[in-house]
Amino acid sequence: MVGAGRSRRAVVALGLLAALLLGGCASRGPAEWSGRDGPAAEIPPGLERTPDAVPRIEPLRVGGPNKPYEIRGVRYVPMTEDRPLRERGLASWYGRKFHGRPTSNGETYDMFAMTAAHKTMPLPSYARVRNPANGREIIVRVNDRGPFHPGRVIDLSYTAALKLGVLGGVAPVEVERITHDEIRAGVRPTPSAPFDGGVPDAATASSGYWLQLGAFRDREGAQQLQRLLQQETPWLADQLTLQDDGQWVRVRVGPWAQRRDAETTAARLADALPLDALVVFVP
Repeated sequence: MVGAGRSRRAVVALGLLAALLLGGCASRGPAEWSGRDGPAAEIPPGLERTPDAVPRIEPLRVGGPNKPYEIRGVRYVPMTEDRPLRERGLASWYGRKFHGRPTSNGETYDMFAMTAAHKTMPLPSYARVRNPANGREIIVRVNDRGPFHPGRVIDLSYTAALKLGVLGGVAPVEVERITHDEIRAGVRPTPSAPFDGGVPDAATASSGYWLQLGAFRDREGAQQLQRLLQQETPWLADQLTLQDDGQWVRVRVGPWAQRRDAETTAARLADALPLDALVVFVP
């Protein structure tokens, strides 16, 4: 009877877990980024203090990265003259999937630098990007093409998105290209709005290796997973925590001083529940 009761409870637990992970309020394993893109496994400390890009006059090329191109049947004609450009739309960001790969103008993409991608600005260019929701403003160097999704006007590096407070996904922004005349006249520094919690959990949690078990848009979903884990894996209860950055509520276990200890726990956890745990290092 005990074995049967345990089996029934396990079936119920697995059903609840599946509902949580597939119901739209949570995402599995590497949180919101599985199979696509996302932050690096190890985030350097102090990224929120990274200086903005410093605008300087760089030659405008007619060909190369500034020649017309076509993506998914849509033709784009990049600017080849030094003129202003102002846009409002959605900003997104790209990270580890493209880190270290060539950008459209032949440079190497660095997700920790203050750069961005734009569909038609001359490469390279400099742009001022403002988040009207929190008043933050940054300056980035545009050295890549994209984003190629309806409504999106700029794709930011991980650090640029962090400083602007848009790591949660897409967000409305205002984009303004900085012209050569403005650079000659002296570009004013961007005003620094208070950094009010936009740092990802890895920057505020205790140092060490953590296992991330899920990420939720709403706290209720995270708490349901937390309760399930407390019931099914009581040996983890003391190390289980919720970390909320205002955009995602992450369910994590840890920390450990050694990565192998986190990986050992992940393997044991996988025997109990179908969770794809992500090892996250916090400096």
